[in-house]
Amino acid sequence: MRRFMRRYVIAGLLVWVPIVVTVLVVRFILDLMDQTLLLLPAAVRPEALFGFHIPGLGLLLALLLLISTGMLVSNIIGRSLVGLWEDLLNRIPFVRALYSGVKSFSTTILSNQGNSFKKVMLIEYPRKGIWSVGFQTAGDMPLISAHTGEPQVCVFIPTTPNPTSGFIMMVPRSQAIELDMSVDAAMKMIVTLGVVVPATPAT
Repeated sequence: MRRFMRRYVIAGLLVWVPIVVTVLVVRFILDLMDQTLLLLPAAVRPEALFGFHIPGLGLLLALLLLISTGMLVSNIIGRSLVGLWEDLLNRIPFVRALYSGVKSFSTTILSNQGNSFKKVMLIEYPRKGIWSVGFQTAGDMPLISAHTGEPQVCVFIPTTPNPTSGFIMMVPRSQAIELDMSVDAAMKMIVTLGVVVPATPAT
C-alpha cells in the first residue's frame, strides 16, 4: 500500500505542481499588469463600463502604451522630447545617477548588441574547490584590469530560487570557464535549485 500510494501521489504531483505554479505566476503577472488601468480615468475603466473586472486588459493597455511610445520616439519630434526629458532628469543629483544606470542596463539587456547575459560562466566561489554558475555581463574591464595587472571579466552570480537578486564579481579571465550551456538552461537550473540539470553536450 505504501509503494502504491507513493507511486501515484508522486505521479499526480508531477502533473499538478507545474500547472499550479504556472497558473499562479501568470495570474500574478496579469494582476500586476492590470495596475496600468489606474492610468485611465475612473469613468472609462472596465469596472465602470461593464460592471465587472476583466483580467488581462491591463496587459493589453501596457502593450498599446509601449507601441505608442515606440512610435513616438521613432521620429525627430519624439526623440527631441525624450532628449529634453533626459536633460531635465540629468539636472537632479540622485535621480540622475539612478536614471542613467537603469537606462544603461535596459539598453544593454534589451538591445542585440554586446555580450551581456549571453555567456554562462563557471567560477570558483565562495572558496577554492566550490564552483558557482553565473552570467557574463561585461567582457572588458580596462580600469579594473589595469589595477589588477590581469584581464578581468564581470560575472553576475544569481541567487536561487530568485535569480533577480545576486551580486557581481570581477574574475580574472583565465579563471572564468565559459560553459557550453544556453542562458535558458542555466536559468532553469538556478530556479529549480539544481534539480533540472542540462544534458551533457554530445562530443
